[in-house]
Amino acid sequence: MALNDITLAIDPGEFVAVLGPSGCGKSTLLRLIAALAKPDYGTISFENDSDRRRAIAYVFQDPHLLPWRDVLRNVALPLELIGVKKAEQIDAARLAIEQVGLADAVRRYPSQLSGGMRMRVSLARALVTNPRLLLMDEPFAALDEITRQKLDEQLRELWLRRAMTVIFVTHSTAEATFLANRAVVMSARPGRIVLDQPIALPEHRTAGLRGEPAFATQTRVLFEALERGEGKR
Repeated sequence: MALNDITLAIDPGEFVAVLGPSGCGKSTLLRLIAALAKPDYGTISFENDSDRRRAIAYVFQDPHLLPWRDVLRNVALPLELIGVKKAEQIDAARLAIEQVGLADAVRRYPSQLSGGMRMRVSLARALVTNPRLLLMDEPFAALDEITRQKLDEQLRELWLRRAMTVIFVTHSTAEATFLANRAVVMSARPGRIVLDQPIALPEHRTAGLRGEPAFATQTRVLFEALERGEGKR
């Protein structure tokens, strides 16, 4: 059993970070929300469940880009798969690419991109359908620290502009503190919630925030909850 007795209500427009020990069920939770797996018991419900395919987008740790497609066609792929007209695909893809800062790379192929750029393409591909819910499973974990922090800043600003709901899985207490307006910490497998609380930091966050005492305080609270969760085996 990966999860046990999880009760979690998320309001529209929240940015929720999910942390916990390896194997505690964080990725399983995302897969259940995305209907990529079925729960053994319990229910998962949405305010408007009429078209979950378009309402939810998923960003994995690996960008999973198609090597034979350039950036523009990789980003347009979700719209192509659901039958959107070609001209609309291109317009929406270009807009999403611009929003992640890759307007000058639309004709490049994945092999011509850095790791950070490939992840931004993956993010643009997720955003192209204008999802109401964005699920992100440790998307920046394999990147160097500077690139990761820049992408955290960009993602936070995209969330503020788009007012979408984000559930972001991470092992990093600093990343969770910077990105989220709410953090959920899970115990060791089977995963249970050991902490669910708001992140009391300003709405607009810049790199300098990471050096402030309030940031350190919030990060410490998450770290202590992780320690408690590790003990619940």
